[in-house]
Amino acid sequence: MININPAIPKAKGAYIVGGSIRDLILGRIPTDYDIAVLLFPEKYASDLASCVNGHVVKIGKQNQMIYRVVSENSTFDISVIEGKTIEDDLAKRDFTVNAIGYDLSSGKIIDLFGGINDLSIKKIRMVSKEIFKKDSVRLIRAYRIAAILDFEIESETAHAIANNVKLITKTAGERIKAELFKILSCPKAYGYIHQMNEKGLLFEIFPELTALQGCKQNKHHAYDVLDHSLTAFSQLEMLLNEKIFNTGAINFPIPDMDKERSALLKYSILLHDIGKPSALTVGDDENIHFFGHDIIGAEMAKQTSKRLKLSNFEADYIDFIIRNHIAALNLYNSGDKNPPSKRSLTRFFIKCGDMTPDILLHTIADINGKGNEAKGNEDFLSFASYLLKEFFSGYNVKKTGPRLITGNDLIEEFSLSPSPLFKRILSLVEESRLSNTINSRAEALSMVRDFLNNNT
Repeated sequence: MININPAIPKAKGAYIVGGSIRDLILGRIPTDYDIAVLLFPEKYASDLASCVNGHVVKIGKQNQMIYRVVSENSTFDISVIEGKTIEDDLAKRDFTVNAIGYDLSSGKIIDLFGGINDLSIKKIRMVSKEIFKKDSVRLIRAYRIAAILDFEIESETAHAIANNVKLITKTAGERIKAELFKILSCPKAYGYIHQMNEKGLLFEIFPELTALQGCKQNKHHAYDVLDHSLTAFSQLEMLLNEKIFNTGAINFPIPDMDKERSALLKYSILLHDIGKPSALTVGDDENIHFFGHDIIGAEMAKQTSKRLKLSNFEADYIDFIIRNHIAALNLYNSGDKNPPSKRSLTRFFIKCGDMTPDILLHTIADINGKGNEAKGNEDFLSFASYLLKEFFSGYNVKKTGPRLITGNDLIEEFSLSPSPLFKRILSLVEESRLSNTINSRAEALSMVRDFLNNNT
């Protein structure tokens, strides 16, 4: 029994199709419906809008018009059947689980390609071998649907994907991005990203990853750069899913992240070392180094962001993570493996701001992705958990407190005029407050007095 929204008009020649009927068969309640009609889609959309108390929005060109009905809880896309019959329409669809129709008039299911059986055995199977040539975004969509449903891609379909991977370069960047980020938003994305790598699709989407394969690393790594990046990805996903960081000695809850932010973090860790091949040097001692790979990688990632049409916010997030992904490790090494000073810790938190948890989760996954169990790794992981605890229980709490002085104090107490010096002085005072070096207005004014005496 399929639980169809009773408000949908049961008109003759109207069919629920695509992912919406697939989800209904699986017992999932869709919020988006695709409805194909034989004739007069605009009239059907108008009737539907009246039934669901929605409004109609026209999308697309005249000969490919979609009438979208938007209601409070659902969206319905109404279009004309492609071909002369619903059977013609279903035969042109991508995968069998999406090539099922439901006749709204008779209540009968139309399943020409065994889609219901594939739903029962959890398989993604192509309708025909031509589907990828007709629309190359389907190459990645196969993995997106599989990831969302936790399905497997049937072997012949996977083989066809491998034979057609180069077609993905013909797909608009924003379409690739939309499918990719839906995969990354899934809690079990790693397995599908790994399969995309095995079939060569990942290299076509991100040609920057090609040079990572076979790029050897130093003695602290068990994998080449590509396998390390994929392993770090899997480690990050485990952290996000388990919501607990456990070093054995320390258990610390992982801060909650919404799907969009966790997807961006996964994207970032996939590309975090793309600068390594260009930065690779071998020292006189034959040790491998990657000096500046973080900066090189961040600049390279900017180009991927442009190619996939990421928003400015998304591109900036990825740039910040990759550009600063070794910042915590540098802080650790600067203290000769001892806890950093309060001031150093505060500077790190100020620099990373609200991105501090993201940077630390990335770093923990990066270290775990080395593939070895070195004692140094355990020491750093304990250090990273210490930073997380300090950020939430110390810095974040202190940050909500009032500043000790303002620009008005600089004007009234020291007769200073607004200038770039203002920001420098106020930043120094705030840094000292957050690191508990000073705790009162009097101490802040004394600090400013000393600063001016020594710098003017």
